[in-house]
Amino acid sequence: MNRFVAVTLGAAIAASLSAADKVDFRREVRPILEGYCLKCHGAEKPKGDFSLVSRAGALKGGEKAGPAIVAGNGAKSPLFVTTSLPADHDDVMPPKGDKLTKAQQDKLKAWIEQGADWPDDQKLSQKERVDFAKQVAPILEVNCVACHHEGHAKGKLRLDVRDEFLKSDSVVVGDGEKSKLFTSMILKADDEDLMPPAKKGGPLPREKADVIRNWIDQGAVWPDGMVLRQKEAASTQARDDVAMLAAIHAKVIANSAEKSADAMKAYTEKLSGTDGEFDVLPIPAGEYTMGTPDNEPGRKPDEGPQRKVKIEPFWMGKLEVRWNEYELFMFPGLEKGTNVPTERIDRELMMNFPDLLPAAVKTAVNQYTGKEAEAVSRPTTPYVEMSFGMGKDGFPAISMTHYAATRYCRWLTAKTGHFYRLATEAEWEYACRAGTTTRYYYGDDPAKLDEYAWYFKNADGKYQKVGKKKPNAWGLQDMLGNVSEWVMDGYLDSYSKVGDRETIFIDTEYPNVARGGSWDDDAELLRSGSRKSSDASWKMRDPQLPKSKWYLTDAQGIGFRVVRPLKVPATPEEMGRWWPAYPTKK
Repeated sequence: MNRFVAVTLGAAIAASLSAADKVDFRREVRPILEGYCLKCHGAEKPKGDFSLVSRAGALKGGEKAGPAIVAGNGAKSPLFVTTSLPADHDDVMPPKGDKLTKAQQDKLKAWIEQGADWPDDQKLSQKERVDFAKQVAPILEVNCVACHHEGHAKGKLRLDVRDEFLKSDSVVVGDGEKSKLFTSMILKADDEDLMPPAKKGGPLPREKADVIRNWIDQGAVWPDGMVLRQKEAASTQARDDVAMLAAIHAKVIANSAEKSADAMKAYTEKLSGTDGEFDVLPIPAGEYTMGTPDNEPGRKPDEGPQRKVKIEPFWMGKLEVRWNEYELFMFPGLEKGTNVPTERIDRELMMNFPDLLPAAVKTAVNQYTGKEAEAVSRPTTPYVEMSFGMGKDGFPAISMTHYAATRYCRWLTAKTGHFYRLATEAEWEYACRAGTTTRYYYGDDPAKLDEYAWYFKNADGKYQKVGKKKPNAWGLQDMLGNVSEWVMDGYLDSYSKVGDRETIFIDTEYPNVARGGSWDDDAELLRSGSRKSSDASWKMRDPQLPKSKWYLTDAQGIGFRVVRPLKVPATPEEMGRWWPAYPTKK
C-alpha cells in the first residue's frame, strides 16, 4: 500500500469513527438542558442573566460568569465544569441533589469538544424531568418485567437491568417516538404487537406511555445498580364507593324543601360546627345568547360561534369561595364544638339517615361505617403556604386543581345536605351577564372596570378581599376579576363542537375551563365572554413526583364559586358525575 493510499484510508476511517461518535444535540444534549438547566436558565428571568434557551445565549453566558460554553474545550466551559463538581460542592450545577450522571457529564463534554453544534432554529423550553425510580420503574415492574426478565426475555428484551435493556433494539436513546418500548404501548387493543397485550392489561393509560416516551427523550437515565422486580398493581378501588354516594344522595333528597322556582330565596349557608358560612343567591331560569359577537373588541376565536342556551334555575354563591370555608375542607381538625373530625362527615350522614337509603345498599352502608369510612378524598397537606403571602381571612381560596374544586363541592354537599357543584360554563356566563349583552356586565367601557373588578391595573399585584366591588344586576360580586373561576366543562375551542350537550365532561386532567379573568389579567380578559383553558404549565414548578392532584403552583389567579341547582339529580350515579374521580389520563 503506497503512502497516499494509506493516508487517505486512515483519514476516511478517522472520519467514519468521528461521525459515528458524534453527539446528536437534539437527541442527547437537548433533553439534559431542558430537564436539568432550563428551570433556572429559561426565557423568563434567567438566574444570573444566563439563558440556555438558544446557542447564542449559551455562548454569551452571564454578565459576571462569562460564556457558558467554550466550543472545542470542555475543561474551560462552565456548563460542563459546574456539572462535574462533587455533589456537595457549593457551585455544583444543577443544585439541590439533581446532579447529572457520569454518562450525562461525559455526553456534555464530548458535545462541547466536538464544537458544541447547536442549530440556530433549536430553541429550548423547560421540560418536566422524569424520575426513573418514582415514575418509570413502577410502570415497568407492574406491566412489563413479568415477561422481560432474566431467564424469560420475551422477544430477547430484558427490562430488569439497564445494560441488557440498552443493548436491545427497543430503545433509541433520546428519541421516544422511534423506540419500540414506547410505540408498542400506544397500539390498538387488538394489535398483536401491543405491549403489554390486552389480556395482560394493555393498552396502558396514555399518560403512563408518555412517561416512558419522555424518559427515553431525556436520555433513558437508569440509576446504576437498580434492578427491577415484577410487582402486582396496587389496588385502584375508589374511596367513594356506591354506598357512600347513595348516602349523600339520600341526605340531599331529605333536605330539598324547595320544589319550584317560586320557592327559591337567598339564604346564608352555615357550616355546622364551624364559623364557616357563605351567602347564596337565586338565579332565575331563562334563555340567552352565549358567546361574543365577531365585532367585540378583544374577542378570541374560541368565544363563538354564538348560540342560544336555555338555563334551568339554580342558586349561586354570591362570592368566590374563601379560604375561611375552603380550609375547613383542607384541614380536618378545624371544626368547633364537635368531637367528630370532618373526615367522618360522610360516615355521620349514613348513620343519621339509614332509613333513607335504598334497601339494595343498606348492607354496603353498614360495612362502610367501619374504619374505611375515614378514607375520604381530602387534600393532602400542601408543601407550601397556598395563599403565597397574599392573605386568607376574607380572601378567595386559590391554586386548587379542577379535581380539588369538585371534591370540595362533594364535601360541602355531605356537610350541608344541599347539592353543590361547579357551574356549567353556560350557567356561569348566564349568571355573569345577568341579562346583558355588553362586553362587561355593566356595559362596554373598560374605563369603568375599576368600580366592578380587581385586575392588573388596580389589584396591586395580588388578589383582594371578596365583596368589595359593585355587584352585577343579580347581586353577584367578583364575577369578573379577583380570581378566575373553575367551571365544570372541559375545554373545546369552538362552541360549534358542543352540540346539544348541557356540559362537557372529560376524563382527562386538562384542559378544563376557567372564566372571569383574575387580578393578574388585563381588562380584555375580564369580558363576560372571555375564556381560559388549563394545561400542565399550571403546576410546572410543583417539585413533587408525581405532581399533586390537589394544588396548582403556577395558577395563583384561579379559584371558584359553587352553585346549587333547583333540580336534584334523580340517582346517586347522576349526582356523582359532578364529582368525578381523579382522571387516569392527561
